[in-house]
Amino acid sequence: MSVDSVNASGFAREGLDALNRVAESAEGEVRRAAELIAHCVRTDGVIQVFGTGHSQALVLELAGRAGGLVPTNRLSIADLVLYGGDAPSVLDDPLLERKPGVAERIYDLAEPRPEDLFVIISNSGVNSVIVEMALRAKERGHRVLAITSLSHTRAVPASHPSGRKLADIADVVLDNVAPRGDALLELPGGGSVCALSTLTGVMLVQMAVAEAASVLLAAGVRPPVYVSANVPGGFEGNLDLERRYAGRIRRTAG
Repeated sequence: MSVDSVNASGFAREGLDALNRVAESAEGEVRRAAELIAHCVRTDGVIQVFGTGHSQALVLELAGRAGGLVPTNRLSIADLVLYGGDAPSVLDDPLLERKPGVAERIYDLAEPRPEDLFVIISNSGVNSVIVEMALRAKERGHRVLAITSLSHTRAVPASHPSGRKLADIADVVLDNVAPRGDALLELPGGGSVCALSTLTGVMLVQMAVAEAASVLLAAGVRPPVYVSANVPGGFEGNLDLERRYAGRIRRTAG
């Protein structure tokens, strides 16, 4: 890639190419992901979504947004403070994601049911808290859907004591096709700029939700989806839908 490609049109061109590759190559895995999601909804389960760092953008894309499925719950390291009683200062620890036991505590605070599906998002797929959450979910009998970069995860060593990575544990893996390190446009002299994983990750999330809705409709089930709270009746209608999952989904201002 030449220096002339490091600009807005260069990113648009490369980004759109990546989106097209995702749309074409992920069709089979998206269908498998949709079956997991639809099964979770049909069995009165909740989709538990977890990610750290910038992967939280995709957590928000799936959990609790207009046009999305209602039975979704956002899991976060901040849950240690919000629901676990820890002091806010624990979140200042830059190595918190690497400490053993963190994911287990977040899992326990959510009190998931066996029918719940876990969607775990990590570009590298090797952070200890990510792998620990996937292992915990599998040990408790949940199905696990991963969104990760296979290029990145295959290029770096495992960091969890088990020697496993997110992609090794998940029942279904959606590849966001992001390069190792995530940044897309190579700079002269080394390094790259402009991350890709959020862009392609959003595509994968929405493809999976759309396909899950199709599966539900084919089975005669109306997908329980949010309406924007900024249209008349939206807020009230959403509250009615959420009552079915009272105590199981968290909706905070953040």
